[in-house]
Amino acid sequence: MTVPEILIRYADALEEKTLRTCPQLAKLAKGCFLNTIETTVKDCGDGDYFVITGDIPALWLRDSSAQLRPYAPFCTESEEVRRIFRGVIARHAKYVALDPYANAFNETPSGKGHKDETSFSSPWIWERKYETDSLCASVFLLADYFDACGDTAVFTPEVRKMLDLILETFITEQCHTEQSSYFFRRKNCPETDTMPLEGRGNPVAYTGMTWSGFRPSDDRCVYNYLIPANMMAVVALRKAAALYETGYGDGEKAALALKTAEEIDAGIRRYGVVDTEDGPIFAYEVDGLGNALLMDDANSPSLLSCAYFGYCEKDDPLYLNTRRWILSKRNPWFFEGKAASGIGSPHTGKNRIWHISLIMQILTSLDEEEKMRCLKYLSETHANKNLMHESFDKDDPDTFTRSWFAWANALFAQMLGTL
Repeated sequence: MTVPEILIRYADALEEKTLRTCPQLAKLAKGCFLNTIETTVKDCGDGDYFVITGDIPALWLRDSSAQLRPYAPFCTESEEVRRIFRGVIARHAKYVALDPYANAFNETPSGKGHKDETSFSSPWIWERKYETDSLCASVFLLADYFDACGDTAVFTPEVRKMLDLILETFITEQCHTEQSSYFFRRKNCPETDTMPLEGRGNPVAYTGMTWSGFRPSDDRCVYNYLIPANMMAVVALRKAAALYETGYGDGEKAALALKTAEEIDAGIRRYGVVDTEDGPIFAYEVDGLGNALLMDDANSPSLLSCAYFGYCEKDDPLYLNTRRWILSKRNPWFFEGKAASGIGSPHTGKNRIWHISLIMQILTSLDEEEKMRCLKYLSETHANKNLMHESFDKDDPDTFTRSWFAWANALFAQMLGTL
């Protein structure tokens, strides 16, 4: 598709700025900023747009929202950019209306993707792993767009239905055991790709939080109250409340969204904070039955990223304590090597650090020395591809996964703009 001129001009300016502020990364600036629009956005005609993740030809609700985020400020001046956002928001609304439990979708009803055992199927669905953060991402995309340009035309009946379904799903999944019909089973796969107990997941108790089957990595949860996803849900529901008020004049639904956000937040504070020898920290997952998983995963939302997406301030004492813990060897997915030190993911296995986690360190840090260290890591671990990857070996960055991962490129470009 034709790249809007305003994005090309900014990419040139970002490259020039990076030459001054961080010259070792200047050769990555323009390519990473334009990677989403040049390689993953498809103009389907009549204001319809589709966004793939990169090397997988499907639209993930989470990824597509994150991929477009650096372009949102340009909606203020450019009708071309506004048209892309409206088209992708309409896609999100269509997909959520089809199935709020699916995380990835096809451009057309082609039937491509995984064939799993679950309670609903459609040729539009690539994958039906229920991830709380996917629904949050649709709200973030809508809020990013409206906050940037104030275009009330985006508040269509279809978008209203999307907001309603997201709110209803979060409320249903607060009482997962009693109210939810969702299950997911996949055969002949790693155990992280399917859910235990006939696809229902491990037992949970009511906490006020909302249940998630899978993590942002698309790996299953061990304990299904995923704290970073619940943190993101708190922020998304508060954004949804403002959108209900401004877009639809619906104070009743706005109040319900805020009430649900407060219930989830209270659950996080009661069940999601764990005492350690280093003081209280946020757990990664809990079940409300006394079990907690202490770790962090590179995928966002993560514990590291909660200050980035607005759950707390960067200087919040509990966040800072958690941050110190997860950026240490106490976190089983923090790795130190010859090439870099940073957080990885069970999704890619031991000794693999993610570029997304290094970028999140920079975006959430109050320490200039830490920022410079992570910038140096980024400049030395892209294997001369001049693009971000999913993960790389802590000792050998020429060994990496996913050379075409647009979300990481978008986040990198967004970070460069803050320097």
